[in-house]
Amino acid sequence: MAETQKKFDFAIDRGGTFTDVFARLPDGRERVLKLLSHDPQNYKDAPTEGIRRVLEQETGRSFPREQPVDSSLIGWIRMGTTVATNALLERQGERTALLVTRGFKDLLHIGTQARPNLFDLRVCMPDVLYEEVIEVDERVVLRQDGCQLSREEPKRIVTGSTGESLEVWQELDLHRVERDLKAVLSRGITSLAVLLLHSYIWPAHEKAVGSLAWRLGFTQVSLSSEVMPMIRAVPRGYTVCADAYLTPKIHQYLSGFTSGFKGGLKDVDVLFMQSDGGLTPMEQFSGSRAVLSGPAGGVVGYAVTSYSSTEKKPVIGFDMGGTSTDVSRYAGQYEHVFEATTAGVTLQAPQLDINTVAAGGGSRLFFRSGMFVVGPESAGAHPGPACYRKGGPLTVTDANLALGRLLPDFFPHIFGPGENEPLSTEETMKGFQQLTQDINHFLSSSQSEHGASQKKGKSEMSLEEVAMGFIRVANEAMCRPIRALTQAKGHDTSQHVLACFGGAGGQHACAIARALGMKTVFIHKYSGVLSAYGLALADVVEEAQEPCSLQYKEDCYSELDRRIQELTQRCQNTLQQRGFSCSQISTEVFLHMRYEGTDCALMVNASGYPGHAQSCQAGDFRTSFTKRYLKEFGFTIADRPIVVDDIRVRGSGKSGIKSVTIAKKGHDSSKPTKVTKCYFEEGYLDTSVYMWDDLTCGYSIEGPAIIIDKNSTILVEPGCSAQLTESGDMCVAVGTDSHCVLGTELNTVQLSIFSHRFMSIAEQMGRVLQRTSISTNIKERLDFSCAVFGPDGGLVSNAPHIPVHLGAMQETVQYQLKAIGSSLKEGDVILSNHPCAGGSHLPDLTVITPVFQRGVSRPVFFVASRGHHADIGGITPGSMPPHSTSLQQEGAVFTSFKLVTEGVFQEKAVTDALMAPAQYPGCSGTRNLHDNLSDLRAQVAANQRGSQLVGELIDCYGLAVVQAYMGYIQSNAELAVRDMLKEFARRRRQQTGSLEVEAEDQMDDGTPIRLKVQINEEEGSAVFDFSGTGTEVWGNCNAPRAITLSALIYCLRCMVGQEIPLNQGCLNPIKVIIPPGSILQPSQSAAVVGGNVLTSQRVVDVIFRAFEACAASQGCMNNVSFGSEKSGYYETVAGGAGAGPGWNGRSGVHSHMTNTRITDPEILEKRYPVVLQQFSLRPGSGGAGRFQGGDGVIRKLLFRSKMILSVLTERRSTRPYGLHGGESGAAGLNLLYRADGRVLNLGAKTTVSLEPGDVFCLHTPGGGGYGREEEEDETDNHHNPSKRQRLNEAFAERGSVFEYRRAQESV
Repeated sequence: MAETQKKFDFAIDRGGTFTDVFARLPDGRERVLKLLSHDPQNYKDAPTEGIRRVLEQETGRSFPREQPVDSSLIGWIRMGTTVATNALLERQGERTALLVTRGFKDLLHIGTQARPNLFDLRVCMPDVLYEEVIEVDERVVLRQDGCQLSREEPKRIVTGSTGESLEVWQELDLHRVERDLKAVLSRGITSLAVLLLHSYIWPAHEKAVGSLAWRLGFTQVSLSSEVMPMIRAVPRGYTVCADAYLTPKIHQYLSGFTSGFKGGLKDVDVLFMQSDGGLTPMEQFSGSRAVLSGPAGGVVGYAVTSYSSTEKKPVIGFDMGGTSTDVSRYAGQYEHVFEATTAGVTLQAPQLDINTVAAGGGSRLFFRSGMFVVGPESAGAHPGPACYRKGGPLTVTDANLALGRLLPDFFPHIFGPGENEPLSTEETMKGFQQLTQDINHFLSSSQSEHGASQKKGKSEMSLEEVAMGFIRVANEAMCRPIRALTQAKGHDTSQHVLACFGGAGGQHACAIARALGMKTVFIHKYSGVLSAYGLALADVVEEAQEPCSLQYKEDCYSELDRRIQELTQRCQNTLQQRGFSCSQISTEVFLHMRYEGTDCALMVNASGYPGHAQSCQAGDFRTSFTKRYLKEFGFTIADRPIVVDDIRVRGSGKSGIKSVTIAKKGHDSSKPTKVTKCYFEEGYLDTSVYMWDDLTCGYSIEGPAIIIDKNSTILVEPGCSAQLTESGDMCVAVGTDSHCVLGTELNTVQLSIFSHRFMSIAEQMGRVLQRTSISTNIKERLDFSCAVFGPDGGLVSNAPHIPVHLGAMQETVQYQLKAIGSSLKEGDVILSNHPCAGGSHLPDLTVITPVFQRGVSRPVFFVASRGHHADIGGITPGSMPPHSTSLQQEGAVFTSFKLVTEGVFQEKAVTDALMAPAQYPGCSGTRNLHDNLSDLRAQVAANQRGSQLVGELIDCYGLAVVQAYMGYIQSNAELAVRDMLKEFARRRRQQTGSLEVEAEDQMDDGTPIRLKVQINEEEGSAVFDFSGTGTEVWGNCNAPRAITLSALIYCLRCMVGQEIPLNQGCLNPIKVIIPPGSILQPSQSAAVVGGNVLTSQRVVDVIFRAFEACAASQGCMNNVSFGSEKSGYYETVAGGAGAGPGWNGRSGVHSHMTNTRITDPEILEKRYPVVLQQFSLRPGSGGAGRFQGGDGVIRKLLFRSKMILSVLTERRSTRPYGLHGGESGAAGLNLLYRADGRVLNLGAKTTVSLEPGDVFCLHTPGGGGYGREEEEDETDNHHNPSKRQRLNEAFAERGSVFEYRRAQESV
């Protein structure tokens, strides 16, 4: 592609609020311009207006707005746009229909079956993108060698793109499809998404449907096999729906854009930025690849300008905008993810790993229960921050203004109702005066209440201290994803450069770099418009990808090389057709590789590992894969085959410009424009103000200073110094923190920061555990929790928030303190899982490490990790027997076992203990000793990391301070629960005159669970009395005491309704009475596996019934397992959620004490001898009412060989209750359709032998309804907030860090 000569070139980022324009002029000069994206009174389209202004100003010619722009002067236009993102957020895409294999019409509604917010009883989830569903009669299944089905009719055998064979069980009925498509067209729907199972390797049926749809007159037809041919039907389905939904809107925008130019830009090279950081021609720009079009330009911008190929120092991109902050990493290669969620829609497409955290300049400021809170709610563009003069709330921007860090004199007069006024310092100060008054009132009243019970904090805070406090809390919130992004892959955060861009980032960059230990901040001269500049630097990219199922071994190298060459040639041919010469084209080959039997696949590039005789010609991918695996996970599996799931080739046409701007040099020091007063930790300091354009390179500006650019304000903090480089960019050297001494008295700002720090310790422990573990359960399903405890064993912080683990580990630690606390030495590590010692069920092994401090004889903290081990022995594989009657039948038992003694791992002793269950009749020792030992070592390593981080915190602040703030954080959680109980008691007293509530529900066997709650309104305390609950049962539905406490913490957190630290403090206002010998506190030998997964749900139902919070959800986890001597599989299945005051229950979702993701249908059928015949909602199973309960699901499994099936379920005879006149949800049903025609009701709990051709059909319970159907409710007015508001609030976060946390909370 030749350079455009003597013409204007434009790179434009069309954002939600502003459009940024970078222009390269014919004489080589560069210009930047920023204008509003929406200004209908002055122009129709912002990018067109930006081009028009530059052309008019630079040529001196008139370019009237009402006439198309003369495009003969334009060489190329490159654009990034939020059109697709905004359409997704606002649900303003094209009307779309989904065509899907019969039996799966609700597959994308159910999705992974996990809910996005654990503690949201409404289960707010985005609507699906399609308006109608067409189920089509067709079915293709993978051929399996061991299949024992006898089918009378002959099956057509076809070969997929991977070489695998498939059987066509049902041919496509095109006549019926045509009739259904015509009906959809007649209703005005012209966009179609097609998702047929296994089409990723055999697309013939999809292509036939696509040809028919185009012929019938659909204007957009998206086939999942073309949009993204990768295994897993659910994310592929979301992606194809997004493509069909968004692509017409993009084409509409492009049509409008090109119409603003003479000739429709036919002779101009117009390129658009895709989510993967590559440009593509306008006509190839599609919805599924456009969602990160805007942010991607910024990543390319900082990657090209900030990273040095000689120094090779990795860079963190920090793009702080109005509502959120984008964080990403670059170390010589773009870091991509291939599945990520935006606006609640999971897209399976190459995307730059851009992590969005809900903290930006417009993030709102709150003081809740004694804690400073920033976001996630945002003031948005309208009304905006308080200083915008439109009645908006206080935000981070206001805090910077109050501290003197933003100077209104240097801002344009575009604020106020008439958009002609300056920033208002008065409005900001007025808001902070009120907030400061509220905070001081809280401080004085809380000190009065506590008296001498705790050390007094500061009696009053100044307005500046309050504003500064919110800035520090916001900074810590933005540091957490940066730590997670780097440490997740084994990188040292401090060894990075912080590249800052975006309008708001310059005010926070020094503080964030300092908090993370970084020494350098880089701010490009175009930092305010870096996304636009990045477009000018980017390459045109063409990608080709196809699925594969070959092992990476010598026999397959030639076939891999052949397919790589085909894809490479395809990319090269396409780029050559677009005008690139061979010298401008480069290609990269990636193999999507994993160890056989694992799900943890890495997209591997062989750069730096050339091919040789024992590898592919394209490169030594084995070495590249194993080295990266070792780096990210801490080990490799030497004797395990490596599987290639996908082959991907990325071709690049080099077309980025090279900037030649040189900064002006001068011998004199730069003079400040003025000196102002800015508030820092030290108080108000004289702060010099410089204009960027006046600076000369080489001169050092010592902080504190403010540097003002056209589009941003940069704060150089005390102890930092800034210097202009020769290329005109800003480099800030970050000094060490002049750490102020912190006392043990309460500082409410430090309270919020310590809360983040303690959570960060637990999160980093979890990252180590996930990286170093080996089992699928811990490494891939992320079924674990890590936590920090005080010297009394009280929980301080816990991550992730797995409901059934909440608070339960605290019981385990406190038991050990009583049992062996005095004998603990440094280097000891304890292993425990016994229910009497705070265990939940035996497969959950808890590893506890005491943290010692020099000179202190007893532990000063404890750290612990609890992980679910796939097998620890017992009567059935998986250690989850449906019919166990004693604890010994469920596996190995540890009460206070010394796993490590004075630093030595006790491998023989723990091996003997894991094999010990074999001594009991019908039982086996652990069936996977290697994984047990590996995962226990990983838990020890995670604890070691936690111990190290706690030690660093103590070294920084001192033991007394850290322990004091541990107590304050627990008190903060306690306060939030007390406030909730006081408010409930007040309402209850007004309605009934009583402060006592009670409720009862029953297990399927008739065992009652009774609860009476007596609330003290004055104290905000309560007694939860389970007296009257039924006795211990003969089966395994007994629930250890720790389960009830976990359920109680979960319920309290849901009813508090806001983010609070989940720790010991939550239970401090609560007294729990559980009768010994009952189902909720059984004897030491009682079987408990069902208590963890079933009874825990009933406890939640009883608590919510007492508080009338919502109707009952399905009340079951629907545990299903099947296997043979060759393989085994376990899943839990969704049902209906209960309705509540103001909302309908969600259908087809996990509720309360579980949130497990379900295996994708295509993965299930590929790995196990089953065919999933149906997975859909169960219509009418939700209870009727003013607000309806959610429907359960129907899940049908056809077995292809002999298997043993086990089901462990509840709510098969008792129905989930309705509330306030709402009807109960339907009970569940477990049916077995025998191949011989018999239909059997299996009951709630059973184990049964299956024959080939048998079908298990699971009907899960629905949720209860709320209110009588005929009643109106005042909450109805709030039932349907605008979709955009809901999506923005609930789904702001994005990226690999967010996906990891979401996956953790989905177990």
